[in-house]
Amino acid sequence: MCGRYASTKNPARLAAEFDAVDQTGEDAPEPDYNVAPTKPVIAVVTRHPRDDDGTPDPDTTVRGLRVMRWGLVPHWAKQRSIGSKMINARSETAASKPAYRDAMVRRRCLLPADGWFEWRRDANGKQPFYITSGDGTSLAMAGLWSVWRDPAADAGPDAPPLVTCAVLTRDAVGRLTGIHDRMPVLLGPESWPAWLDPDREDVTDLLTTPDAAILDALELRPVSDAVNSVRNNGPELVKLTEPATDLSLFDVAPDPVGRG
Repeated sequence: MCGRYASTKNPARLAAEFDAVDQTGEDAPEPDYNVAPTKPVIAVVTRHPRDDDGTPDPDTTVRGLRVMRWGLVPHWAKQRSIGSKMINARSETAASKPAYRDAMVRRRCLLPADGWFEWRRDANGKQPFYITSGDGTSLAMAGLWSVWRDPAADAGPDAPPLVTCAVLTRDAVGRLTGIHDRMPVLLGPESWPAWLDPDREDVTDLLTTPDAAILDALELRPVSDAVNSVRNNGPELVKLTEPATDLSLFDVAPDPVGRG
């Protein structure tokens, strides 16, 4: 977890929902029902604005929407291809891992999602589930981000940097354990300021206890295996479908009114 998610809201709507300034410009990705690793995604960050000389204003912060590529590439990496293997970071160890520890201190973000996909394995194969909020609000997945510059000589000093991100994950809890043993770290609005604060280094307390209200409101929806292919992309991927096995055996169930 998490290997795919859906993000279909436009930047204006996300900016209002996250009380942020839209800084995506022309780079904003199109609505995507099947976000896969290395695709561009929208992230929420809080940073100190910089003047024309690049000097940050220590007394002011701005929360903004930015476009990043999913799959974190550490600043010290020799090639960007490493990012395809670093789409998730374990929250339990991220602060001590060389690839993530700097970002845990200085570069944290939120990754807005309509919901995410997970696959439950059983004797009949793998059943995909779409896990989403019950009221249509975005899920705020805790994330880390990094800035990478191509060290290749032919890239040149003026080559634009690559900004990438990863989703933080934790042990699954509650009904989610019936689908998979991991889940994204989900943060409620009351945790956003502290998580995004560029001057706060220790955020361990925000990662230890999942928000019960968020978890209780989640809808665990079995969906078509069409999501297995990244070539498929559309609202049909998140529609309720008849599961292959009895979900009551796993303490999960489709939404009784079949929201779709």
